[in-house]
Formats: sequence, structure tokens, C-alpha cells
Amino acid sequence: MDNLVTFSITVFTGFFAITNPISNMTVFLSLTQGADERTKRDINKRANIIAFIIVVVFVLLGKYIFELFNISIPAFKITGGILIFYIGFEMLQSKKSNVKNIKDVHIDENIAVSPLAIPILAGPGTIVTAMNFVANVTPFQVFLVIAIFGSMSLLTYITFRLSKYIVKIVGYNVISVIGKIMGLIIAIIGTGMIIEGIKLSFDLMS
Repeated sequence: MDNLVTFSITVFTGFFAITNPISNMTVFLSLTQGADERTKRDINKRANIIAFIIVVVFVLLGKYIFELFNISIPAFKITGGILIFYIGFEMLQSKKSNVKNIKDVHIDENIAVSPLAIPILAGPGTIVTAMNFVANVTPFQVFLVIAIFGSMSLLTYITFRLSKYIVKIVGYNVISVIGKIMGLIIAIIGTGMIIEGIKLSFDLMS
């Protein structure tokens, strides 16, 4: 039971850091600037549903993707860890990650698919993190990962809904600090994945 609690906390922390709803709500505000409340609500809901479906697909089919492309668990952990560390490092440097490069777009509901759902909410970092959590785990743990990401999608939806008020109360400076803390957590998660991959490669797991 204690292992499941620890696992759940780890998964939630990882998803919260990589999806970063607090920081991303400023992106949502900028993309939907000038839109009416109904349009914002529809874009918000659609983006989070699409992101959830994408992650669930990779969580459920990740094993078969590994087999199809002959990807080993150690190689995935090392490569994924490097990618996640890079994203976290860029956040610490106050840079927009290249995997979240956003160009000016017109206000229409298509921005719910791109860039909001892909790659902001369900980008490479999120997918790698999700697949790492379900590597060599029980079916119940897979269900936990899906349920936790579902709760994260709901939290993101609520955060985006309240984004205008949160920014007014908290301010952009505090949000920037939170973004840096999330970047540090992401970098640590990436480092942990690399270490796990190396241990698996040389059979050093205790």
C-alpha cells in the first residue's frame, strides 16, 4: 500500500511539473486573447480532452510501440531522461522550450488541437514521462497513471478557466518563479530516468 502511495505521489508530481498548468495558463491567455468566454471555455475543454486521449493512447500502447521499433527500456529511459532534463534546463534558463514553440495564430477553436493540446499539454516531455511511469509496472499502476493524468487534465482545465483571475491576484513574477521550480523538478526527474537507464543497462538495479 505504501508503495502505491509513493508511486501515486511520484506520478502526480511528475505530471504536474511537466504539464505545468500554472505557467501554461499565461500561454492560454495569450492564445485566446480577444475571444469571448464561451469560445475560451470550448477551446479549454477540447484541448484538455485531446491531450488526455493522446497520453492514454501512449500509456496503453507504449509496450507495443517498444516492441514494434525494438526499443529497449534502458535506451528509452536514458533518451527520455535526456529530453526531459533538457526541457527542465530550458525552463530554469527562462527560455521557451523548442518543443513548445508557439507562433501567432488566429483565434479559432483549432488552436485547441495545436498548439494547446499538442505540444503544450501533451508534448514529447509529457508522453515520455507517462510512458516511463508505465514501464515494467502492474496493470493497476497503469490505471493509476491514467487516472492521475485525468485529474491533472481536470486541474489544468480549472486553472485555465480561472487564469484571468489567478494572474491578477498572483502576478506574472510569482508565476515565473513557479515555472523555474517546475523546471528544477523536471530536470531532477530526467536525471533520475538517466540513472535508472544506466543501472538497467549494466544490471546494477538492487
